[in-house]
Amino acid sequence: MSERRAVVVGGGLAGISAALDCARQGVAVTLLESRGRLGGAAYSFTRDGILADNGQHVFLRCCDAYRDLLERLGAADLVTLQPRLDIPVLSPGRRAARLRRGRLPAPLHLAGSLARYRLLGPRERVGVARAMRALRTVDPEDPAADARSFGDWLREHDQGERAVEAVWGLIGRPTLNLGPADASLAQAAQVFRTSLLGDPAAADIGYARVPLSEIHDRAARRVLAQAGVDVHLRSGVTAIVPAAGGFRIEANAASVLVADSVVVAVPHERAAGLLPREAGIDRSRLLRLGRSPIVNLHVVYDRPVLEAPFAAGVRTPVQWVFDRSAGTGLPAGRYLAVSLSAAEPELAMTVEELRSRYLPALAELLPAAHQAQVEEFFVTREHSATFRAAPGARALRPAARTALPGLALAGSWTDTGWPATMEGAVRSGRAAAREALAAARSEPATAVIA
Repeated sequence: MSERRAVVVGGGLAGISAALDCARQGVAVTLLESRGRLGGAAYSFTRDGILADNGQHVFLRCCDAYRDLLERLGAADLVTLQPRLDIPVLSPGRRAARLRRGRLPAPLHLAGSLARYRLLGPRERVGVARAMRALRTVDPEDPAADARSFGDWLREHDQGERAVEAVWGLIGRPTLNLGPADASLAQAAQVFRTSLLGDPAAADIGYARVPLSEIHDRAARRVLAQAGVDVHLRSGVTAIVPAAGGFRIEANAASVLVADSVVVAVPHERAAGLLPREAGIDRSRLLRLGRSPIVNLHVVYDRPVLEAPFAAGVRTPVQWVFDRSAGTGLPAGRYLAVSLSAAEPELAMTVEELRSRYLPALAELLPAAHQAQVEEFFVTREHSATFRAAPGARALRPAARTALPGLALAGSWTDTGWPATMEGAVRSGRAAAREALAAARSEPATAVIA
């Protein structure tokens, strides 16, 4: 009897995770990726001699699946993780505030920080603490909570515009890729309960110290090869056809594979056009998940302007700014990446319009930028960075299992319970691998057809 065969379609974090899990179970795995690299939406590129990430990707200490993947890739030493949550918060004309955790158990670990949070008045700080306690009672699994807007819930709990911007939006916007007014209450509750209202250490922030492709492409390719996974780049799949004994997978390189199981780990809009009818997935529901963009501004100054590794902005168009100098060999504080989530307005702006708006805004936050010269300014735009975690989105997100045994779905858009993050992507890949392996045909597919 020949060995079982699996094909993973898509080489992002979900596909990498699914391929490694399948290979670990002794399955012969082929991974097909349409691009010339692995890593999906978390990758690097070279621009004018600068090795830049397409955007700033972070993880938290509570992201167990992603941190486990880093270990499997031998890349744990290529990231840094805060020993304790500490977010400098910048606002024009004011001294930096800080959101950081103390040593008390949750949710009291934030009490001292909120009590000293100078961007809010005393009554607003007390109101935020009360709302956090109330949010602990919201069940992220409740369909009624998913149908509600987080913004509506915040208004009902007396959270004014300043509190929404300085606390709820500061944390919720980059994790949900939507502003509170547009986001699902259930998804927001999952984010805050998991990161801030449970384990005190859960929200400690981590990020790559090297360009992302060092981890998600080069390290991943090396470990996949060691696991026996056959990786084919520039091999976009054009059709998945149920066939006797398994599936026939057609690729644009004019090759055809036969497999017992298939994991489809591509963005939801592409999956909608790729899945066979027999999978039982309503394509219109996938398309209704929509898209939410992220825009990143890359600014290289002639001198250091940022003293901290990163900072958040309040009462400014700057949302989050990161020092990415280390990955380029520049001195600390010179190469900044400004990450703009839920960036529909910025998506429509020209490079010059973005430059005119954001360079003065950075100078308002960073005194050293007033006298500094800008040596490079360029923009990366992720039009479909994530699905929209809007009210009702949870009901549209499919499970890993489909109606076809052996065909499983992966991607941060599937029903992981998490928003569209690196953690959600890895969790989805592992869930899809379990489904694909459990449902694989007892009689293995017989051949690979060229």
